Amino acid sequence: MANRIVVDPITRIEGHLRIEAEIKDGKIVDAFSSSTMVRGIENIVKGRDPRDVWAFVQRTCGVCTTVHALSSVRAVEDALGIAVPQNAELVRNIMEGALYMHDHAVHFYHLHALDWVDVVNALKADPKKTSELAQSISNWPKSSPGYFSDIQKRIQKFVESGQLGIFANGYWGHPQMKLPAEVNLLGVAHYLEALEWQKEIVKVHTIFGGKNPHPNYLVGGMACVINSESPGGLNAERLAYVGKLLQEGKTFIEQVYIPDLLAIASFYKDWGTIGKGFGNYMSYGDFPTNGYADISNFKFPQGVILNRDLSKVNDVDHRNGDIEEFINNSWYDYPDGNEVGKHPWEGETNINYTGPKPPYDNLDVEQKYSFIKTPRWQGKPMEVGPLARLLVGYGRGNKEIQDAVNGALKHLDVPVDVLFSTLGRTAARGIETQLVANWTMEFYDGLMNNIKNGDERMANMDSWEPESWPNECKGVGFTEAPRGALAHWIKIKDGKTENYQQVVPSTWNASPRDPKGQRSAYESTLIGTPVADPELPLEIIRTIHSFDPCIACAVHLYDEHGNHISQVQNISSCGS
Repeated sequence: MANRIVVDPITRIEGHLRIEAEIKDGKIVDAFSSSTMVRGIENIVKGRDPRDVWAFVQRTCGVCTTVHALSSVRAVEDALGIAVPQNAELVRNIMEGALYMHDHAVHFYHLHALDWVDVVNALKADPKKTSELAQSISNWPKSSPGYFSDIQKRIQKFVESGQLGIFANGYWGHPQMKLPAEVNLLGVAHYLEALEWQKEIVKVHTIFGGKNPHPNYLVGGMACVINSESPGGLNAERLAYVGKLLQEGKTFIEQVYIPDLLAIASFYKDWGTIGKGFGNYMSYGDFPTNGYADISNFKFPQGVILNRDLSKVNDVDHRNGDIEEFINNSWYDYPDGNEVGKHPWEGETNINYTGPKPPYDNLDVEQKYSFIKTPRWQGKPMEVGPLARLLVGYGRGNKEIQDAVNGALKHLDVPVDVLFSTLGRTAARGIETQLVANWTMEFYDGLMNNIKNGDERMANMDSWEPESWPNECKGVGFTEAPRGALAHWIKIKDGKTENYQQVVPSTWNASPRDPKGQRSAYESTLIGTPVADPELPLEIIRTIHSFDPCIACAVHLYDEHGNHISQVQNISSCGS
């Protein structure tokens, strides 16, 4: 008989997530993913000026703010037929690239690394051997024996105080922790360094967008003004500082993040067979280089891969009925029945919470069990995120992506099948971070060349005033957020927002079963996972964290008047 365990809340993520897993003979035989967080934006933007909507929907998340704003302005531009100047496109790409660099490095070190790195075990390391290891894999200057000895002393103070602080509640000493002490010390040292570096790269957003988080965007371009001579605009000094920040970020990724990723992954190759899931992957594509309408020139190609078949990549169409959202297992209602799917242009966000009242032991999974809807592409579940992007790019024949993936596989001496796993998902995030760091420097150089040639245009205000709009129109704006495929759909009527829907990465990955009983990514990838100790389910956390969950993005219900609707209290059966 299977034993059901509960991990609630999953920590080191954005939002509230509950995982229930049934374990039999030491392996997971079934799993259920439930968002226990009520939050949303769609309803409060109805009736508002479409040009202002980005500022509201950007608050869907406190992490992925840039991509929600970008998706929103793209949706309105699509509806109104507005093309942005090349400089605005480049600045948008630079800001999104900086987000990738920041977000992926923070995820690796501060949200996911502690699933693999044993902090307490680092006290057993020989700092001299750690120094030798560090110098053998990177030219990063902070690699002396004295430096690692000082780090070890800092960890010792944490342990001796009995309060591990940021390292508390870890699975230290778990049998699945396999790194040598020296690699653990290296990982902890760079965890601390990444804390310092991450606050620098976000300054790119403050320079172009005025602040971080929630930088400013503009329908028709960007709100920043280029003026090389003025102290009040984007002058030469500030633009040069952006270049410096991007180069420093690129160096940190190349000399710290990637070497650490490969070093740690080499001890966990067995995780190349765990967390495979159903094998369907989708990328919307992003980082345009010749206008947003020309998807053939996106740095990340668009497409869908089915059943791990890289030889065939299907196209994605956001406008027809390919994408639908179901609510049969979600705490919402559709007036025309809960078994039907709705395209986002026709989507509705109507809460109907009929779940258990806390405290409770287990979800009733025969009923609705999550605040996340269930999206499908042509009726099929999709995994989205870094792995999906690289696989689609690989299948599309993108040589730059193929070379990066093949290089990592060769370094680790593993076959391509390893990509379809928890390890592959984590490695893909690092591989694409290096790619994006290179591309972001290209975008920066392109911007600087335009400015040198006298092109300082940053916005196109044609068709910006409602008097020129049709009575009714609709649009879709999509991006590849760090966590995966993100799209916003808008309907505009009489100059106001008539309907608005967001389908975000964690909606695809974290959703409950659909009417056919098909599992989504989280639930699917946990099947078959070995669990050494049900009281310390580190293995569940590893696979779920490999997606970098962002649950605040995935649940969107909110009373349009800002009124309290319901309260859900988290309980914990075991730590995460």
